[in-house]
Amino acid sequence: MALGPRLDLRQSQQLVLTPQLQQAIKLLQYSNLELGEFVAQEAEKNPLLDLGGGGDAGAAEPGADPTGGPANGAGDPAPGADAEPPATSADQGLADGAREANDAPLDADYEDNVFNHDAPADRADGGVGLGVSAPGAGGGDELPDLQQTLTRPPSLQEHLAEQMPIAVTDPAERVIAAHLIDLVDEAGYLRVDLDEVADRLGCAPAAVEAVLARLQTLDPVGVFARDLPECLRLQLVERNRFDPCMAALLDRLDLVAHNDRAGLKRACGVDDEDLAEMIQELRALDPKPGLAFGEAPADPVVPDVFVRRAPGGRWLVELNTDTLPRVLVNQSYYAELSTRAGAKEDKAFLSECLSNANWLVRALDQRQRTILKVVSELVRTQEGFFRHGVRHLKPLTLRDVAEAIDMHESTVSRVTSNKYVATDRGVFELKYFFTAAIRGAGGGDDSHSAEAVRDRIRELVDKEDPKKILSDDKIVAILRGEGIDIARRTVAKYREAMRIGSSVERRRQKRMRLSS
Repeated sequence: MALGPRLDLRQSQQLVLTPQLQQAIKLLQYSNLELGEFVAQEAEKNPLLDLGGGGDAGAAEPGADPTGGPANGAGDPAPGADAEPPATSADQGLADGAREANDAPLDADYEDNVFNHDAPADRADGGVGLGVSAPGAGGGDELPDLQQTLTRPPSLQEHLAEQMPIAVTDPAERVIAAHLIDLVDEAGYLRVDLDEVADRLGCAPAAVEAVLARLQTLDPVGVFARDLPECLRLQLVERNRFDPCMAALLDRLDLVAHNDRAGLKRACGVDDEDLAEMIQELRALDPKPGLAFGEAPADPVVPDVFVRRAPGGRWLVELNTDTLPRVLVNQSYYAELSTRAGAKEDKAFLSECLSNANWLVRALDQRQRTILKVVSELVRTQEGFFRHGVRHLKPLTLRDVAEAIDMHESTVSRVTSNKYVATDRGVFELKYFFTAAIRGAGGGDDSHSAEAVRDRIRELVDKEDPKKILSDDKIVAILRGEGIDIARRTVAKYREAMRIGSSVERRRQKRMRLSS
């Protein structure tokens, strides 16, 4: 066989993802707040981008580059990111204006190049809103946000440091005290070895023990404890309720957790009345005293989409325009700079900035229309949930929605990530509506949502008779009688996921409530 050079010509197709196209895919999984941060960063780098009401921003076509060329490949297709989502299904019952907005091509003209369709005329029929507005775009003389004027509460370390000079007066001991304060965790516990602390500070372990004893008298009572029994003991000593019986009770907290009253009576040497009183006093204590200080305020969940019922039984899907950036391309500024730019590098920079700005407008438009399509399909499929509650939630997968709206499954996954929808029944994450299927007892195509089954199990446990606690087998029998084919291990898994104790634990807890 002879070896020699040969020239072949082959033709093949491959997909090349440009940096802008990769960023457009990432925009799908951003929440509205994350999107606002991204747009703000882009506006800092691009002088032609304006956030808010710039009156002299000229009009431009989001689908075309005013310089005459394509906008950096933003229209190239990508796997998992549909270039142009199809129209929303007509049987959804959405308004005609919403469907027209969803079917609009990417190269349609936009008035004043403002990605904002929030005008009253656009939503006169109550359709799906596509408005995008920047928060606080009303002017530069607005007062600061109320949250910016609030002061934070003191942390646990700051609260203890303020009291420490009163309890510890010796300068050397204050060094030890300050070090121990830094080692306290958020719950108020000191989970370190005191011998290691003594070696680190170069002092005797007895000195650390003496300082710790003084610090354990600080407020809140129970801080600087090394375990739960010691934390409870410090609080009982403060209330003058610590005696040998209480000490025996603290030594057998495992029996308290299992409500083993017979074992507790033997360990403490008390009768039923005294034991009930001791347990009631124990429950009045705080097992984590440090959590009362320095609690960070919980950030409220900001919905990205609103779903509400309109007259006539239709469901309206609307984007939360209060958290979306309002983006403009300043054509007047571009024209002014173009006349002054003489160097080739300056003209290339301006051309790139204009191309990037137009790409961002198109990408935002595509992102919003894709979100509306996905949420509209969710509302259509899960209409029973919106009308009647979680018991009517249907089994649903990402593939079901992707096939219904002719998109890729990964696109639906990105759209439903880190996004919340506000409904008449509360605020839910979009992933909440995707649940596994549990087949019906009769077989066939009849199936039930796993979330609906969990809700039914929770309801059965809440309504059970304290004298007739339902076992997992009994719950299985009830569910099968209702047409739900479920195994006992599945019931146990759902029960544990909802932090519902076993039948034995629930029987002890409910008996204890009845006796108290």
